[in-house]
Amino acid sequence: MSQETKYTEDNIRSLDWKEHIRMRPGMYIGKLGDGSSADDGIYILVKEVLDNSIDEYVMGAGKNIEISIQGSKVTVRDFGRGIPLGKVVDVVSKMNTGGKYDSKAFKKSVGLNGVGTKAVNALSSFFRVESSRDGKSASAEFSQGNLEQQDFLEESSRRKGTKVSFIPDEEIFKKYKFRNEYVAKMLKYYVYLNPGLTIIFNGEKFFSENGLKDLLEDNNHQEDMLYPIIHLKGDDIEVAITHSKTQYSEEYHSFVNGQHTTQGGTHQTAFREAIVKTIREFYGKNFEASDVRKSIISAIAIKVMEPIFESQTKTKLGSTDMGGKLPTVRTYINDFLKTKLDNYLHKNPAVSDMLQRKIMQAEKERKELSGIRKLAKDRAKKSSLHNKKLRDCRIHLGDIKKENYLETTLFITEGDSASGSITKSRNVNTQAVFSLKGKPLNSFGLSKKIVYENEEFNLLQAALNIEDGIEDLRYNNIVIATDADVDGMHIRLLLITFFLQFFPELIKEGHLYILETPLFRVRNKKQTFYCYSQEEKNAAIAKLKGKPEITRFKGLGEISPNEFVHFIGDDIRLDPVMLDKEMSIEQMLEFYMGKNTPDRQKFIIENLKVELDTIEDEV
Repeated sequence: MSQETKYTEDNIRSLDWKEHIRMRPGMYIGKLGDGSSADDGIYILVKEVLDNSIDEYVMGAGKNIEISIQGSKVTVRDFGRGIPLGKVVDVVSKMNTGGKYDSKAFKKSVGLNGVGTKAVNALSSFFRVESSRDGKSASAEFSQGNLEQQDFLEESSRRKGTKVSFIPDEEIFKKYKFRNEYVAKMLKYYVYLNPGLTIIFNGEKFFSENGLKDLLEDNNHQEDMLYPIIHLKGDDIEVAITHSKTQYSEEYHSFVNGQHTTQGGTHQTAFREAIVKTIREFYGKNFEASDVRKSIISAIAIKVMEPIFESQTKTKLGSTDMGGKLPTVRTYINDFLKTKLDNYLHKNPAVSDMLQRKIMQAEKERKELSGIRKLAKDRAKKSSLHNKKLRDCRIHLGDIKKENYLETTLFITEGDSASGSITKSRNVNTQAVFSLKGKPLNSFGLSKKIVYENEEFNLLQAALNIEDGIEDLRYNNIVIATDADVDGMHIRLLLITFFLQFFPELIKEGHLYILETPLFRVRNKKQTFYCYSQEEKNAAIAKLKGKPEITRFKGLGEISPNEFVHFIGDDIRLDPVMLDKEMSIEQMLEFYMGKNTPDRQKFIIENLKVELDTIEDEV
């Protein structure tokens, strides 16, 4: 007879703050990741420390912030007021301790719950904080949230401010690597939102004079814009708007109190509504909302008293009012645009003419597409009931109450054998598979019509749920998984062309990746190494000594499901697809898929270096 489990006081265990954060890191920093994605935990740690320095700048203390990332060590130094010396330990190690509960000091701050630096401290193998003020300084050093040593100097010549250094803990973040491109992008957002602030990162200076106008200019090529950016500012609001000549979809960058709300929220919804309402009233025509917003590229930043976010990582605003006696977020944004955007359009007839022509063009295209769109939707409905192409997962990007919503991934793969291996070895909660039959169509230079006419593209668009923009995107990571050979490279380029042509904001917002898969397996009876390059293969052979067995994987279909699980699990290696700042989207499409065959061949050969080296070795 089995013994009944006793339920006594001994069973009830109270976790201290460090243990709770270390046991449930996702609650505090979203997903963990290895640094290949912009929303991986190591960047959230940098952000949490930086937010405190930014809040100092907002309060008028310290115009410069210095950041250094050397290997795995991050150091952030500000020249603000410095943490009160007697509270240096408490502020980074006691939950619900911080200066932001006193709303007089931090009226419109982001980090209101006093969790940020505590989470960084608990998730770092090394964490040091040092504060200098009034000619004195205090410092404390921790490991995994445990206090190791403390110093207090009665006399210090250091400039006032706070310096935090930390190393993310490898027990939590496995095999991570900081990518400077992601850190630089984050810092750019900070300076756009705080004109006048200077951030120095590893010696490079980040500064913005024109706020959100600079954001749109840096993110988009001048020749891709239909008209000069409309840049409007109010007390607690700033917006920037233009339309793209080449992009089909809508693009929004939204911020609350300096926080990049990547998943929008009440302010972004209100902004989209207010643009349509103002433009309809200005022209006196009841335009279709989708025609007004088609190809829009815009940004909005608002400041709200004590904002409510829908998740700890603060990616979606839930607040409906501005705080205090101010109106609702919706009314505030609507009234602002009604006055300022309307005035701008009256004063700039050339812009208002271009905008009207753009809307009429969108209306014409929509009407031309309506028949084919209906057919495609009917087809998609039928096939979504038995969509052979999509093996879906249980959690999606919209489920932001679920801890691992940021891990949601769609693998786009080719051929039954590769799809079969991924499908059998995937995590059914967060990983979905979309399988292509052969090479997709080359969509270079084609119109949006082809997305509906081509069954594969239409089903892919439906699977991602991006027909009307990426606000309701179902997966955070879209991963192209093809063989590492010439055919695989070509499929890769055809898919990147499809996304560049019709959904470039997926790439701009860092959702598109290439799956790296191993080229070799090197093993003996005791150990197995999967190698992604010739160098890794040589290192594995040296490590195993003797004569290990070497297998070369020629295609994804050759890798068995019980092995594939290693390459799409904790040790997944993703290569982000990023836009080239020097080229417009049109120029990039022309380069990859236009008539300049020699350039493209050279590009493919250079990017297949590993493959070609391998073939030479075997010969």
